[in-house]
Amino acid sequence: MMKAIWIALLIVGLALLPGMSTAQEYEPSVGQAGKDVIWVPTPDELVQAMLDLGKVTPNDFLMDLGSGDGRIVIAAAKRGTHAVGIEFNPDMVALSSRNAEKAGVSSKAEFINGDIFATDLSKATVITMYLLPSLNMKLRPTILDLKPGTRIVTHAFTMEDWQCDQSVEKQGRSAYLWIVPAKVQGTWAWTANPGNAELKLIQKFQMIEGTLNVDGKESALKNAKLWGGQISFNCGDQEYSGQVNGKVIEGTVKSRGREQKWSATLQ
Repeated sequence: MMKAIWIALLIVGLALLPGMSTAQEYEPSVGQAGKDVIWVPTPDELVQAMLDLGKVTPNDFLMDLGSGDGRIVIAAAKRGTHAVGIEFNPDMVALSSRNAEKAGVSSKAEFINGDIFATDLSKATVITMYLLPSLNMKLRPTILDLKPGTRIVTHAFTMEDWQCDQSVEKQGRSAYLWIVPAKVQGTWAWTANPGNAELKLIQKFQMIEGTLNVDGKESALKNAKLWGGQISFNCGDQEYSGQVNGKVIEGTVKSRGREQKWSATLQ
């Protein structure tokens, strides 16, 4: 009898030792309900394709919205990227942290128990997400106010009339990339040769069109493009390119083999 009691006490004692637990670790199930969506993991091959599409490097700061079991964050961390996952389910957050530790990337991968709609996204250079279209649209105004050039990569779902800049497909699944465009709509003015210049731009997301008036002569822009904060267009035999910094554009204009600088201010 005493021997049986001693064995029972030994088993209990071992269970209480640090690092040992009889409790079963949390395991998510595909299709389980979440705060806004059900959980369906992104296949590993598509995860890599999403990171490639976003040109993720060690210099980036990636945020994954609705990070689930942490696979996108961990994959980014393996590339040397500082990555943060925002997840509403605390059990998923704990699971993600364990997965990151097992993968040896805890120093690069961070998981936060929080609401994606109450999270500051301003530090991110890349944002990844696998959310429903309605949630994408709810986030869209916030995304469009981020720093121009911020890359947004989604699995499966789009941003409706905001057309993606690029897309990729793997095993029947799609990923989409958007580059947050600078805000350029309006009238930009500067002094040019032979007189004053006025650039009028109309913008719908990254799509732009407009006219350039130099010393009273107005012409329509051709090949106008906006890629993040980089703008370019042709007018006559002149090729303009520049970087948008708030209410200032600075760049170069090429004409007949000659190149000179130009700088315009939003009026």
